[in-house]
Amino acid sequence: MREREIIAEFWRRMAANDFAAAGALLGPDFVLEWPQSRERIRGAARFIQMNAEYPAHGPWQFTVQRIVGGNGEGVSDVEVTDGVQKARAISFFTLSEGKITRLVEYWPEPYDPPANRAHLVEPIS
Repeated sequence: MREREIIAEFWRRMAANDFAAAGALLGPDFVLEWPQSRERIRGAARFIQMNAEYPAHGPWQFTVQRIVGGNGEGVSDVEVTDGVQKARAISFFTLSEGKITRLVEYWPEPYDPPANRAHLVEPIS
């Protein structure tokens, strides 16, 4: 599979809330990093367990906005919700031999636009 196809399949499995199936796409030396909270998760087993144990109000839903990839790397922009919590993740993937070996994710917090540029911008729905 090509990079974009593997990443799309990863998000399809995550959207099914089948974290073990998503974990099957991870390489043996998989590492996940969250720079904003300064955390690292090593291995598919911990990735699966973290997702299974994460507090949720309902099944997780993932809406892929964009995936780009090639040459062993890819990036996705995904909206995530459990029906109450809402977030957006920008995820940087490294792939090798058809497996995801590294994932670096940023979970930015939304904020209201500053008033000083209101005359220059238009709201996004």
